[in-house]
Amino acid sequence: MGKKVTVVGAGFYGSTTAQRLAEYDIFETVVLTDIVEGKPEGLALDLNQSRPVEGFETKVVGATTGPNGEGYEAIEGSDVVVITAGLPRKPGMSRMDLLGVNAKIVRQVAENVAKYAPNAVVIVVSNPLDEMTALAQIATQFPKNRVLGQAGMLDSARFTNFVAEELQVPVGTVSTLTLGSHGDTMVPVPSKSTVSGKPLADLLPADKIEELVTRTRNGGAEVVALLKTGSAYYAPSAAAARMARAVAEDSGAVMPVCAWVDGEYGISGVYLGVEAEIGATGVRKVVETDLTETELAGLKEAAEAVRAKQADITEL
Repeated sequence: MGKKVTVVGAGFYGSTTAQRLAEYDIFETVVLTDIVEGKPEGLALDLNQSRPVEGFETKVVGATTGPNGEGYEAIEGSDVVVITAGLPRKPGMSRMDLLGVNAKIVRQVAENVAKYAPNAVVIVVSNPLDEMTALAQIATQFPKNRVLGQAGMLDSARFTNFVAEELQVPVGTVSTLTLGSHGDTMVPVPSKSTVSGKPLADLLPADKIEELVTRTRNGGAEVVALLKTGSAYYAPSAAAARMARAVAEDSGAVMPVCAWVDGEYGISGVYLGVEAEIGATGVRKVVETDLTETELAGLKEAAEAVRAKQADITEL
């Protein structure tokens, strides 16, 4: 039986994610939905016409959805659903500024996902990320392992890129890790960051590492400020697509994601950026890594900051 993946929201993020998923050529169908009439169908038509050139067979299907759930039957039976729906940031906006407006959108999407794709693994990418992931789980009422958010993959990719550029080395030689929340309480893990196997701290002074960490933390805002309209989508879509692929292939790949934490690191009952083993059931398990005291304290601080905000979302 061929796998089916749905991407909700056909903006730059959603359409680029759909393209990446189609070009993997591991799915039978990629469904792209949007509330703008004709847009997902037009993009699907265009993507399907790229198949002979790029050499993939995955069929892309576009579906316009309505305010009362019209059109969502197209997602029926999806194995994975990536939720990109919601407004992007504008210059000067924080992710939290999007909370009210995107909560309504994400809740409605999640309820339709629960109705038409009750066995799907849901990957949330709408901002503010940690809060929207928690909201999607509440709205779908899915087991918590089947709802996760994309954050750490992107933050780590940004950190890795900045380190590689600073040291003028290939990105493939750099390995970094970021945990915590997607935003102000992001917790970089320098103790787990290496270049060609050497600790990052041996290659860069502490103040330079801190500078790159700050740039990573503000990585999305830096892109938003330059674009002026819209927000990042090439790197975020790459991260979301890789997560969806790990689910579809039941690969067991260990990735930094926003997952439900229940006892790991002495933290319980909150969605938080941690490393997790990803497979067909979503999060198979949270993978605990050895952290320094400072890193662990930062992660616990992030957990409490996110917990306070997640407590409010049940009202949205």
